[in-house]
Amino acid sequence: MPPPPRRSISDLATAGRLDEVVIHVLLLIACAVAIYLSCEWFVNAVEWLGERLNVGKMAVGTILAAFGTALPESVVTLVAVTTGGTEEAKNIGVGAAMGGPLALATVAYGVSGVVLLLHRRRRRAAVIAGGSGEVEVDPPGDSAQALGTARDMARLAKDQTWFLPIFIVKVGLGLVAFAFKPVLGLLFFAAYAVYFWREIRGGHDDDDELEVELEPLKFQPKAAAPATWAVIAQTLVTLVVIFFASHLFVTQLEIIGPMIGLSASVTALLLSPIATELPETMNAIIWIRQGKTKLALANISGAMMIQATVPSGLGLLFTAWKFDGALLWSGLVTMAAIVYLLANMRAHRLTPLRLGMAAGFYLVFAIGLIPILT
Repeated sequence: MPPPPRRSISDLATAGRLDEVVIHVLLLIACAVAIYLSCEWFVNAVEWLGERLNVGKMAVGTILAAFGTALPESVVTLVAVTTGGTEEAKNIGVGAAMGGPLALATVAYGVSGVVLLLHRRRRRAAVIAGGSGEVEVDPPGDSAQALGTARDMARLAKDQTWFLPIFIVKVGLGLVAFAFKPVLGLLFFAAYAVYFWREIRGGHDDDDELEVELEPLKFQPKAAAPATWAVIAQTLVTLVVIFFASHLFVTQLEIIGPMIGLSASVTALLLSPIATELPETMNAIIWIRQGKTKLALANISGAMMIQATVPSGLGLLFTAWKFDGALLWSGLVTMAAIVYLLANMRAHRLTPLRLGMAAGFYLVFAIGLIPILT
């Protein structure tokens, strides 16, 4: 079936649908604002939740925050693969399982790098404007200096080292067919269980270096030590808002795409993954603005581990898990992005600029998708 013809704004106006497009765009913006604000309250709550559960500060990012923001996508995959009436409907879950890691490894890391650049340069400009006569020389995170210490890079590289072989197996299974393949889905759940246990047990290792000052809980702003019920309530309420706002955001994209001439395939593979991973990206932006870069990057790497295992396990159990050209291409680009990041981390050369360049892999994916879908 040929793709729908691209429509200009004048064509839409002539067809009487311009008002409808404007409404959906406004809803899209409203959802993005709601996601950002709810993520700001969520990271505030989850830091207190980690304190209450005596979880290491890094595990707050890799486990608690990552699990909360990845939960909506995992639920979408679960519903798609278990209740989908057709094979095409079930394939939506497979696409989500592949699109999530791609968006995180490219767009989420890339946006984090750009925000780090802007944040650090504003700090440097503020020091110069202060008139103190002293200028900070490339503070941590500046474009010319690697992010964190060698130990920090080793910590990040360890997460990517876990992710890459699991993801390679995940892609490889999409290219073969054999009778007991569905059973292998259980191995992906086991892999995440091992990662979870490792993070929880080792989560206090970096606590001495990662001093995180807890801001007052939004639900109880005047309390020095908020009540546990308030921490749990704020966490759950913000998760609910994130869940529904994210799904409404994706729905608006799916409606607007065909209206402006984008095919359903392009919308599903290019725009929807970015939308579904918006909470993780927003969390990273908020933590970077608060000066908690380690938590920001840990949130992304932890979410990637969930996306590489839980949705994949569900897909293997309930679908044929067979890849077409577009899904294979997304897998190859994701692996290339991780190899790029891993090489820079191990060499202690990951600067905000190089982190921002990870977003370029998503552009490569988009360009390579054109001949596949046409």
